[in-house]
Amino acid sequence: MKMTFYGAAGTVTGSKHLLEVNGMRILLDCGLYQGRRADTYNENQKLPFDAASIDLVILSHAHIDHSGNIPNLVKSGFRGDILCTPATRDLCTAMLLDSGNIQERDAEFVNKQHRKRNKPPVEPIYTRQDAMDSLQYFVSQGYQRRRKIAPNIELTFKDAGHMLGSAITILNITDTDINRDYTFVFSGDLGQNDLPIIRNPEVIEGADVLIMESTYGDRLHQTLIDGEKHLERVINQTYKRGGSVIMPAFAVGRTQQIVYALHRLADRGDIPKIPIYVDSPLAVDTTAVFKLHPECFDDEIRSFMLEPDNKNPFGFDNLTYIQTLAESKQLNFERQPCIIISASGMAEFGRVLHHLKNRIEDERTTVLITGWQAPDTLGRRLVENDATVKIFGEEYQRRAQVEVLNGFSGHADQDGLLNWVGAMKQRPKQTFLVHGESPAPDVLKTKLEQKLQLKNVVIPQKGQTFEVTL
Repeated sequence: MKMTFYGAAGTVTGSKHLLEVNGMRILLDCGLYQGRRADTYNENQKLPFDAASIDLVILSHAHIDHSGNIPNLVKSGFRGDILCTPATRDLCTAMLLDSGNIQERDAEFVNKQHRKRNKPPVEPIYTRQDAMDSLQYFVSQGYQRRRKIAPNIELTFKDAGHMLGSAITILNITDTDINRDYTFVFSGDLGQNDLPIIRNPEVIEGADVLIMESTYGDRLHQTLIDGEKHLERVINQTYKRGGSVIMPAFAVGRTQQIVYALHRLADRGDIPKIPIYVDSPLAVDTTAVFKLHPECFDDEIRSFMLEPDNKNPFGFDNLTYIQTLAESKQLNFERQPCIIISASGMAEFGRVLHHLKNRIEDERTTVLITGWQAPDTLGRRLVENDATVKIFGEEYQRRAQVEVLNGFSGHADQDGLLNWVGAMKQRPKQTFLVHGESPAPDVLKTKLEQKLQLKNVVIPQKGQTFEVTL
């Protein structure tokens, strides 16, 4: 058995892990690197392996840093199955088409700059058509349904509690080279307990080999209650000074959680009755997918949906889903306090850039960051309180206040990760920590070794290969 880590190694984006066993080449995730355009274009365009040599893809969830380079993989010659949960497949339909559109627009933007400098044009990493073509290779498999996916390899998905459809991958493998059985586990992204809408991460029996995320391996989150109080405080303070709240939010997962939290705050009268806008076509599309998959919901939201007048947790008075570009532009003329939730979550593209451009120099505005921000993104520069920021190539003075909301993180914190491994009856003999930016994986490695007495905990570097012999 051999593992090679092509992405999300020493960083949090571009998840790609290649498992080679029994003559099979199985790719775990195929995500896009996210960050500054100049740094990521070549990284995403040129796959680090022969796409046609990959037999299977197992997709942990639909977030673009895990799924976003699948159209390029298919375009480059992959012809196997892409295995995922039904909700992940449905979300990818919207998300990959949206990503293809972004790739086309990015290429158009770059080519305008290149023409001015007499530089050769670039091609999009992939197009909407490429994304559409890739969808025919998706094969759905429900949670808890163990099935054979290759000779001597069986797959089971467990709920990872990170977003709708997110999965822990469990592979029961008989390694025919050494005639030995392994339980191989890839955590994907693990959620934190008691997140709204989705269920908690499932406890698993154990693993011989574990690949685990480490995004927040060095810190603890606010509780969800504290997160809601923080959200309530920010809205009320901004309202009192006559400003608006701009929330760059991931269209899938985070937007729905924020909307549900606002629904509850509004029902209790804890926030003023002001307009709330979700301005993201992708968020509108994926919210519709959420409604199709109540099998992924937790007990809390099921109960909420049964209360009088609460049938739709993602719709309530004062909430408007913006559909058209004309409606989005009209928000620039909104002079009363309001809340605008808009993609992208790292403020690198999408309609949120227009809202930031129009309000970033207004000291009454609050920019509320709702998730992890990759290095070299506008979102990261806002978190670091840069005095000036560039939007659409123009410099703006950041007079708006910036706050970071941690209570709604879709990732388990250090305690959550340790508790998940600690609940295993069979502790892993070999552990690889991925999807973390230093010092998070280093701190988590130490905690796993000291608190849980794990041996052979490794933080792989990008492109590093390991022969797994237990």
